[in-house]
Amino acid sequence: MATAGKVIKCRAAVAWEPNVPLMMEEIEVAPPQEGEIRIKVVATGVCHTDLYHPFEVKDKRGFPTVLGHEGAGVVESVGPGVTDFKPGDKVIPLFLSQCGECKFCKSPNTNLCDCSWSSKYHDIMSDPTTRFTCRGQPILQFMGTSTFSEYTVINQIAVAKIADDAPLDRVCLLSCGISTGYGAAVNTAGVTPGSVCAVFGLGAVGLAAVMGCKNAGASRIFAVDINEKKFEKAKVFGATDFLNPKAYDKPISEVLAELTNGGVDFSLECVGNTEVMRTALESCVKGWGVSVLVGWTDVKDFSAKPIQLISGKTWKGSLFGGFKSKDSVPNLVCNYMNGKIKLDKMSLEQVNDAINLMKTGDCIRCILNISK
Repeated sequence: MATAGKVIKCRAAVAWEPNVPLMMEEIEVAPPQEGEIRIKVVATGVCHTDLYHPFEVKDKRGFPTVLGHEGAGVVESVGPGVTDFKPGDKVIPLFLSQCGECKFCKSPNTNLCDCSWSSKYHDIMSDPTTRFTCRGQPILQFMGTSTFSEYTVINQIAVAKIADDAPLDRVCLLSCGISTGYGAAVNTAGVTPGSVCAVFGLGAVGLAAVMGCKNAGASRIFAVDINEKKFEKAKVFGATDFLNPKAYDKPISEVLAELTNGGVDFSLECVGNTEVMRTALESCVKGWGVSVLVGWTDVKDFSAKPIQLISGKTWKGSLFGGFKSKDSVPNLVCNYMNGKIKLDKMSLEQVNDAINLMKTGDCIRCILNISK
């Protein structure tokens, strides 16, 4: 392409500091270096984690930054040493890398990678190394991706090549939310046929968890949320029962215990709220119940009474649904194309509107069209 090897000037939504609206800016995106790929971002979802960093954590060391980590696009150019990608390839950037060489990548027991930004910089959610500049200063790349920009540069260990006919404004959701929730059910929880499940929180991650429970053969799936407008959508994805905790004068864990003869077999917390995490654990049946923390947060401590675990329950966490990223995302795209996974627009100037919709819970997921 004509831009290969040159600095590209493009639009991006820049978060200059915590707790303020994003600013549309012209930024400079440097050419890819050794092992890197420059990507033209076509579409991106707006995930709760994009709100968590500027509006909940508010660590000034993580700014200025370009947010966004749930995108899909097309390779514009590649740096030296890149042989598996070429200009024109459709790709999905990955916030969780897979180098294939570290002890975690070589282990079948985890999907972590020692080369990921999160291994050293989880507190500021960005590697200090960046290919972005604006107004003469470096701009951090959020979660190593920064998909709220028309172009981004990412190491090849954090990029997945996907099918040429994949619709980018749909499969972008597989780079975070859908994979996270779906995998938490089928991989981390290990939902079994005939089991009873409860999913707490019905955003994109929670609905994907519902879908995972259904595809795994659960016989009953409780959808739990304080926003009853989401119940109809949850039904489409496979939920069978619907509970609003505010509609009861007792803890929802007690309600679930009464409805299921002691508690559910599997519960998934998809909110990122430490109180809901505890509630999800308490909603499980003793002896074998499994509860999975799916919602991302690192702000508060969480706690539970020891008897909850002594009685035989299991409490575990899930990152990106337990999927090894580069290996799994192309297969997940194929599953969407084949109808096994369901994925249900706004322009980049409306990014702050999208963030407000996410804050109020008035949407399941906003997808931004970044480039034509």
